[in-house]
Amino acid sequence: MDLSIIIVNRNSREYLGKCIASILANTRGIEVEVVVIDNGSFDGTGEMLRDCYPQVRYFQRDTNLGFAKANNAAFLESRGRNVLFLNPDTEIVGEAVPILLDHLEELPKAGAVGCRLLNADGSVQTSCIQSFPTILNQALDSELLRSFWPMSSLWGNAALFGSQDGPKEVEAISGACLMLKRSVFQQVGLFSEDYFMYTEDIDLSYKTRRSGYRNYYIPDATIIHFGGGSTKKESRGFPEIMMRESIRRFLGKTRGKYYGFAYRASMLISAAGRLILLSIAFPLRLVRPETLSPGSPFRKWWAILGWSLGLAPSRYVRNRRQTQL
Repeated sequence: MDLSIIIVNRNSREYLGKCIASILANTRGIEVEVVVIDNGSFDGTGEMLRDCYPQVRYFQRDTNLGFAKANNAAFLESRGRNVLFLNPDTEIVGEAVPILLDHLEELPKAGAVGCRLLNADGSVQTSCIQSFPTILNQALDSELLRSFWPMSSLWGNAALFGSQDGPKEVEAISGACLMLKRSVFQQVGLFSEDYFMYTEDIDLSYKTRRSGYRNYYIPDATIIHFGGGSTKKESRGFPEIMMRESIRRFLGKTRGKYYGFAYRASMLISAAGRLILLSIAFPLRLVRPETLSPGSPFRKWWAILGWSLGLAPSRYVRNRRQTQL
């Protein structure tokens, strides 16, 4: 079989149906299997797939295994010589999958390949490629600085803004659409299950490069990524806390535990500084009232401040437990 497409579902049934429809419409001529694993959401996905897409191989889990563990479990059930890990809140555009597959098999020492991810309005998601996290690029990460210096090596996504002619070697590829050869994925030890959610794609990209392979961004392969299909339904503060906790784990693994401690301290300083600026700007009407609404920058950095002080709810950071969040 040419390709196994693995999708982890978590409260994303409506997105998933459209995703699978786009796969089936745009993979003709390729021997493909679609493997869906549900991460304990019981949102009617099984019934929808049985009625509409009976050819999809479906596995139901009783609890939320986390992204990495669920993908690994589905991979062990798959049969393709190549594997595409795909988010349920995506839609394939045109020949994206065949293009990725051709490049994966033809590029020298290809470890992983990724595509151009678009928002629903057609704008490019800069997170589709990135540099490996450091204290500096995480502390300075902001839309303002990225807009001033989009080509900076800090962000690692200069390939999005330069020439779009041909594959570009990059550091890390987004797990929303990540394709590898089966043999390479096995060689590097699958997804690391040290992470419950977030950063497992960066960790995998790091392992492929350490093993002597190259990661490539393929600009002529395009996929729409709606984003947040499952995390929108999680508790307030969940994405912000889990993202920082996962980055801390990655930095501790790759640069040592003291670097991981330093990262947490840098996030404390960064969160405190941004909250002070927002608190000054709001009464001066330099920012909009939505700044204080749920999901706003103020609440985001308040959650990060709590995490950096060790005050985040334990259920967010004990990601080894198989629990409903």
